[in-house]
Amino acid sequence: MGVTSWSYLIYLAISIALTVWVGRTLFVNGRVFLVDVFRGREDLADSVNHLLVVGFYLLNLGYVCFALKLDRRVAETTDAIEAMSLKLGAVLLVLGAVHLSNVWVFHRIRRGAESHERG
Repeated sequence: MGVTSWSYLIYLAISIALTVWVGRTLFVNGRVFLVDVFRGREDLADSVNHLLVVGFYLLNLGYVCFALKLDRRVAETTDAIEAMSLKLGAVLLVLGAVHLSNVWVFHRIRRGAESHERG
């Protein structure tokens, strides 16, 4: 197997591991927040939490697959490291953006619940 193939495998392994780690973190910590937002209705909180995490995985893993192909020839290990750092940097930026989007959604849900309580 050549340097390019190894680069693809390393990129996929790291990207998928990062996506799963961030997704699990969002799922575990988001549940607590959503239970509060939905005033103790754990069934509704769990359902919304699950839907948000599924969307998170679909978006991020879709991006990881979409961005797999290298746009340049990789002849040496140094080239592979440089190419993968750019790819992984993009994945981390997408993960961060989606995470902030989830936090924003949680904030909007909470604000809506609080304004509904006030009447």
